[in-house]
Amino acid sequence: YDGVRRVSSEEAFELARAIGGAEGFLVGISSAAAIYAAIEVAKELGSGKKVLALAPDNGERYLSTTLYEFE
Repeated sequence: YDGVRRVSSEEAFELARAIGGAEGFLVGISSAAAIYAAIEVAKELGSGKKVLALAPDNGERYLSTTLYEFE
């Protein structure tokens, strides 16, 4: 690996909700953290670069929680 990125639980939770609300794609907290880190790397690399994030879990286990309660 090239480095480690710290992503807070709050950042991952908020991004998981945002992705679910905007795209209808339910990702788990781990996936949201990976995507959050990838977005940060992409911002640093700038335009024209590609960044890949693996989404290791889905949001199915969170359906009984408040994570995907949208108004």
